[in-house]
Amino acid sequence: MIRGLFETHINVSDYKISAEFYERVLDLIPLHEDPARRSKFYWVGRPGEAMFGIREHYPSPLVQRQHFAFRVALEDLEKARTRLEDRGVETTNFFGEKDAPLSVFPFMPAVSLYFDDPDGHSVELLAMLGDAPRPELAILPWPEWERICGRG
Repeated sequence: MIRGLFETHINVSDYKISAEFYERVLDLIPLHEDPARRSKFYWVGRPGEAMFGIREHYPSPLVQRQHFAFRVALEDLEKARTRLEDRGVETTNFFGEKDAPLSVFPFMPAVSLYFDDPDGHSVELLAMLGDAPRPELAILPWPEWERICGRG
């Protein structure tokens, strides 16, 4: 029955600050703003495929760190890292290392980068790799994965 994940909402401390961040940093396209509910919604990908929402102090005034990932094309991942850094957003690999290669999750396999939003939520940009999964391997640097796969 399930064909994908359609919608994710996060609790934020100030929806206008968060909206400015997601629009400036990720160029998310607004779908709907509801000032009465202090919320804003965005399409992710093509309209109707997936939605991302931010809601101020909902369901609680306590904003706790959450984690979520946006899928990106592999060829766009390094460009995204540069663009984020150019916009003043520090990126890291899975281990929180700023000036180190991005991390590969061999069990998928996928490569990703991380950054924090204004409320400290952990945001990930993830690109699937076209290789066979290698679940026996631990998380490793992308260049090492490339060597294991005979490309480096």
